[in-house]
Amino acid sequence: MKKIVTALLLFCCWQNCFTQSNRVDSMNKLIAAAVSDTARINLTNKRNAMLSSINIDSGILLNKKAIAEAQAMHYINGEANARLALGTNSCMKGAFDVASKNLATSLALFKSINDSTGLCAVYSGYGMMYGMQSKYDSSIKALEKAIGIAERNKFTQKLPTFYGNIAISHQMQSDFLTALSYQQKSLDLAKANNNQSGIAYTTLNMGLTYSNMDDTARAERFLKEAVELAKPQNLKNVELYAYSNLADLYSKKGAHEKAYQFAMKAALLGEQMGDQGIQAASLSKAAEMLAAMQRMQEAQTYAEKAIVVADSSGQTYNIYQAYAAMGTILKKQNKCKEALPYLEKSIAVLANTDIYNDPVGITYGTLSACYEATGNYSKALSTYKTSAAISDSVRSRDNIRKTTEQNMNYEFAKKQEAQLLQQENKDEVTRGRLVALLIGLGLTLALAFVAYRAYRIKQKGSARLMIQKEELQNTLTKLETTQSQLVQSEKMASLGELTAGIAHEIQNPLNFVNNFSEVSNELIEEMKVELSKGNNAEANAIADDVQQNLLKINHHGKRADGIVKGMLQHSRSSTGTKEPTNINNLADEYLRLAYHGLRAKDKSFNAVMKTDYDETLSTINIIPQDVGRVILNLLTNAFYAVNKKQQEVAATGNKDYQPTVWVTTINKGEKVEIRIRDNGNGIPEKFREKIFQPFFTTKPTGQGTGLGLSLSYDIITVGHHGVLKLNTKDGEGCEFIVILPK
Repeated sequence: MKKIVTALLLFCCWQNCFTQSNRVDSMNKLIAAAVSDTARINLTNKRNAMLSSINIDSGILLNKKAIAEAQAMHYINGEANARLALGTNSCMKGAFDVASKNLATSLALFKSINDSTGLCAVYSGYGMMYGMQSKYDSSIKALEKAIGIAERNKFTQKLPTFYGNIAISHQMQSDFLTALSYQQKSLDLAKANNNQSGIAYTTLNMGLTYSNMDDTARAERFLKEAVELAKPQNLKNVELYAYSNLADLYSKKGAHEKAYQFAMKAALLGEQMGDQGIQAASLSKAAEMLAAMQRMQEAQTYAEKAIVVADSSGQTYNIYQAYAAMGTILKKQNKCKEALPYLEKSIAVLANTDIYNDPVGITYGTLSACYEATGNYSKALSTYKTSAAISDSVRSRDNIRKTTEQNMNYEFAKKQEAQLLQQENKDEVTRGRLVALLIGLGLTLALAFVAYRAYRIKQKGSARLMIQKEELQNTLTKLETTQSQLVQSEKMASLGELTAGIAHEIQNPLNFVNNFSEVSNELIEEMKVELSKGNNAEANAIADDVQQNLLKINHHGKRADGIVKGMLQHSRSSTGTKEPTNINNLADEYLRLAYHGLRAKDKSFNAVMKTDYDETLSTINIIPQDVGRVILNLLTNAFYAVNKKQQEVAATGNKDYQPTVWVTTINKGEKVEIRIRDNGNGIPEKFREKIFQPFFTTKPTGQGTGLGLSLSYDIITVGHHGVLKLNTKDGEGCEFIVILPK
């Protein structure tokens, strides 16, 4: 029976050491000699991480002490790192509520000090927590965030850990090729950094992936190599997981005694380290091997121990394994009534997980057999169907192959029938003169049979076509819904680009309003003084100044009101109604908003903006919020292009490059041209024919949906019957030209 092999989730930092105890002693000396409180807390957190790989309980106690010390001295970074460590260690103990609380607090603390390194580690911690709860989709999402931050900031020391952990979640979803791809990345980086502990962790997990792929030769080699790498570094957790999975490997081979011995080694190490999850899993495996060797009483004893430890661990899959092992052992002894509660419990704990593997399907099958043996036929049928559904899902590729073979056999059978009928017809013609009546009757029956078979085949074919049509219709409906959601998402992303720019633009008139209000208040106080003196002429002069200030307040208030209305107009769905619009003002407004939007993300970015607006242009009839979206998208792309080129040029030490964006409007009589040009890298020739296609983007993954230019093209060409075209040269930039009819 194929089992999902337990994988070792990596901590946020690998230990580069030969023996942990020696490094702990060295770190204690450094802590004692620390010249500042913050340095002492940082060193304490590093020492606690080392101790956690030897004994988790000790790590947890020291994490709590470090949190209290960091809080007392108001050291945010120290507290955040200590809470992160407490969260990961609590995961190993199955205390997921404690883990979740500390990870959330750590995330908030790192965000408050803009610590990207810390954010990486917290998202990695979330990935580990979700993975240990068998919530692999959530684990992958969290780890993708960690990887994105690390890759953007070139945190190469962190990436091996993140690659290794996301590989485990893909592995547990049976996506083994993706898992191996990430693990190879992790191994390459660990070797490049001479990170011996990292090499040990990744070697172990690659062994687990090969085991799940039923490549037993490679799996055994990698697992044993991981043990040899772990021993000189005193990496007990690597040894622990290697032994546990070697037990699984020998179990598959039917070497029950060897599997039992490795399972007991893992259980003993798990108990020593305080890792109750792997201890429970190993005890379950030992119990199963004893049952396979017909040592039933010992098997039940170990299964009972596994249940106690698994319940304490709080780790879903380990609880499932323990109860399933006990239920299976009792079923083998024909004690179906006693087996039922254990099997039901094993299935119940998986209710909120993503696990639908072969062992779970087999457990449902065992539960069905027990229901049948105890006379509960309705539940027996229900659980049997679930078992069959899981088995079908796991063996979908085999099912496809078998279906293909059946179709080929069916076609072969039809050809045989046709050949047989043809031969029979020849024989009938030969004997036709002798038995004319028999020929007529035989032909009639043969034709009726062929017609009946053709009719049945047509009926079955029509039924299959109807089912396929319904499935295709459902798929089309889902795709249309998804497309609509993506389009709205792109529009909201565009609104997000505006937000920072709007905040900058609206601040200017608000500053004027505040300043003139304060000055006017002071002038009124002066006017009161002059009136009390009877100096009416001076009071009238002050009143004139107050009146001028109020006019200025009104003017700048209207400016702020216009900016807010423009934002609201951009955010709501298009009404489809065209209205007279000053295209120069529209282009200038979105130029400033796009620039300040990028500046809000990257304070170091600066660019020259050059405008050439045709003053002969009057208003033209357009849908302003739609055309505004197009201009914003083109300008955002232009600033992105010059910013990217500036970073590349700066990396070479060249300081001559000046990022520049040009915006030009031209009156063409019956038409208006808007030209947006940049001096970035341009668009390679192989991509030029694809840039207006939906979902095509040249930006890195996670930085663009590929809908911006597609929507812009539709707005201009379909919504306004205009033209949107591109001029570009590699290395020299590109120019988008919008042509609109008046």
